Amino acid sequence: MLGAEVLPGTSARLAWSVKDSLAGISVPTPVLVVHGKNPGPKVCLTAALHGDELNGIEVVRRILYDLQPDKLSGTVIGVPIVNLQGFRRASRYLPDRRDLNRYFPGRPTGSSAARIAHSFFEEVIVHCNYLVDLHTGSFRRTNLPQLRADLTTPTVAEMSRNMGAIVVLQSRGARGSLRRAAVDAGIPAVTVEAGEPLNIEPDAVQQGVQSVESLLNKLSMYPYKGLWARKSEPVYYRSRWVRVPAGGILINRVRLGERIKKDQMLGIVTDPITNASHEVRAPHTGRVIGMALNQVMLPGFAAYHLGYQATVEEAAGDDPEEAVGDDAEVEESEDALESLSLPSPVM
Repeated sequence: MLGAEVLPGTSARLAWSVKDSLAGISVPTPVLVVHGKNPGPKVCLTAALHGDELNGIEVVRRILYDLQPDKLSGTVIGVPIVNLQGFRRASRYLPDRRDLNRYFPGRPTGSSAARIAHSFFEEVIVHCNYLVDLHTGSFRRTNLPQLRADLTTPTVAEMSRNMGAIVVLQSRGARGSLRRAAVDAGIPAVTVEAGEPLNIEPDAVQQGVQSVESLLNKLSMYPYKGLWARKSEPVYYRSRWVRVPAGGILINRVRLGERIKKDQMLGIVTDPITNASHEVRAPHTGRVIGMALNQVMLPGFAAYHLGYQATVEEAAGDDPEEAVGDDAEVEESEDALESLSLPSPVM
C-alpha cells in the first residue's frame, strides 16, 4: 500500500500524495497503519474530508495509537486529515472552494477535486474491507452522534449493527460522497456524524471512539471489554430538516437529542431591527438529531434535523435524489453566510 510494506505485528506512518500536484509545494498526507499479528479484515477510518471537522481527527488518533499490533487481528488504516489543505485554512473546502466529498470516486482527468478524490480512492480506499468516514455538522450546526448508513444494503446494515448503541439514520448518501462511492464499489461503509465543526467536543469524540471500538470487537479484530453499557438507540428510517421562515437571530427552545411532539416550538427567530418574531414549530413528532447553534439566520436556513419513524420498506421506496435529511440538502453557500453584514450607513 502506497509503495510500502507493513509487516504483521507492526505499525507505520505512510504518506499519500496526489501524483500530478505542483512539485515542490505538495504536502504528503499522513496515513497511519496498524497491521496486526494475526490475519483479519482491513478497516479504514477517514476524518476531515471537510477541513473544519475536528472531532473525527481525535477519534482516529485515539483509535490508532491505542491499538497494540500483537493483539490485533487484521489491519486498521487511519487517515486523520484527508483534506489537509482545508484543515490548514480552517475551511470546509479545498482551495478552489469545491467540496471534496462530492467528487468520489473521482476521475484522473477531471477537475482538481475529482483528481484528488480519484487518487485517494484508488491508493487508499480500495485497500479497505470496511470504511468508517467521520464527520460533524456543517456551518454552525451540531449533530447528535449518529450513523448515516444505507440500511437497504445488507452488508452495510450488518456493519451498522456492529457499531454499538448509537442512533442510526437511514441514508443512501449524497451522490459523489466517499461513503456512497465505497458502497457502490462493494465496500461496506458508514458515516459517523458527531458534534459541530471547528471544535473538539470530548463527549462526541468518546461516542465516536466507542462506536469504532465496538465494530473492531464485533469483527473479532481486537479484544475490547465493557463496551456500550448504556441502552441501545433507535434507527430512524426517515428524517427532515426544518427551515426558518424568515431571517433574524435564532434562539433555540429545544436541546440536541430531545424527543419532540408535533407543533412543539423548536425556536424563535427575531429580526433585530424590526423586532418581528417568527416561531419555528415541529411539523411532526420525532427527535432532534441535528440543529443550528444560536446565531444570525438567513431566510430558509436549515435549523432543525428531525428523525422520525418509518419502515425500512418505506425508506427503500424513497427517491434517493428527493429524500430529505442527507448530508447534501443543508449545504448553504459559505459566501452567503460570509456576506451577511450590517448595511452601510447613509451619508
